[in-house]
Amino acid sequence: MKVLITGGAGFLGAWICRRLSCRGDAIRIFDRAENRATIAAIAGSEAAAACEWVTGDIVDGEAVAAAARGCDAIIHLAGVLTLACKENPVRGAEINLIGTLNVFEAALRHGIGKVVYTSSAGAYRPQSGELPVPTSHYGAFKLACEGSARAYFADHGLSSIGFRPYVVYGPGRDSGLSAGPSLACRAAARSEPYVFPYEGRAGLVYAGDVAAAYDSALRHQVAGAHVFNMIGEQAAPEDVIAELLKLAPDCDIRRGGAPMPSAPEIAEGPLREVLADVPFTSLREGIARTFAFCRDGSL
Repeated sequence: MKVLITGGAGFLGAWICRRLSCRGDAIRIFDRAENRATIAAIAGSEAAAACEWVTGDIVDGEAVAAAARGCDAIIHLAGVLTLACKENPVRGAEINLIGTLNVFEAALRHGIGKVVYTSSAGAYRPQSGELPVPTSHYGAFKLACEGSARAYFADHGLSSIGFRPYVVYGPGRDSGLSAGPSLACRAAARSEPYVFPYEGRAGLVYAGDVAAAYDSALRHQVAGAHVFNMIGEQAAPEDVIAELLKLAPDCDIRRGGAPMPSAPEIAEGPLREVLADVPFTSLREGIARTFAFCRDGSL
């Protein structure tokens, strides 16, 4: 299978490249600049070198269409996070919403039958995980992408699977408010102090599990426009700190952030009924793996 990964140079893209390259899939990365460092760190230098690379902007529909030519499926990761959307909503909409429409249009143009894309738990309001009622531009754009995915299936029969991962953590994660667990592991491994940037419980999902979900979505023939929550294990900063103290008893990792601006309790729903082969990594194991990577680069 030849897979286009938009925004593939980042943390999650690297984990998906690791997974797909082990299967022998051909990978084409579409990103604004060619930087293979994160992929090399997570997937290995050989896998990073094997990736075909196309540079361009996700808001350029013709560039996206050109990158998709000859591919069997698209994994769409390109986007900007909550703060960037807050600071510049118009640019945020261009990247997160128009960019997603460009991906679906490219799939239609080239007869690609499956799009797997990233939505967000930010589609829910901070006070409730029952209904998606976002209170941020970021969440609103992500929810709009889900609606457009349904429209593409209704209008054209183009199937898709979207994922709403909660806090994704693991080796290679180094940016965003929800990078707290990963950065805490790095600080503990380096004997550096660190203050968690958020407070409160959230679902922590190990990066390898998320990559496995995207891989599974590529290979399952599921008609329709589906969206699945990925929750992982509910945990607060103090739970992460407790696990790190077992690994580095002298580490200086403290609480002190603002409340997490997303719903504290979100049900995972039917994810594992449809994609039964998606693994579950416990917080203990995920923190241990992340700490080991930050300490000595082992995965």
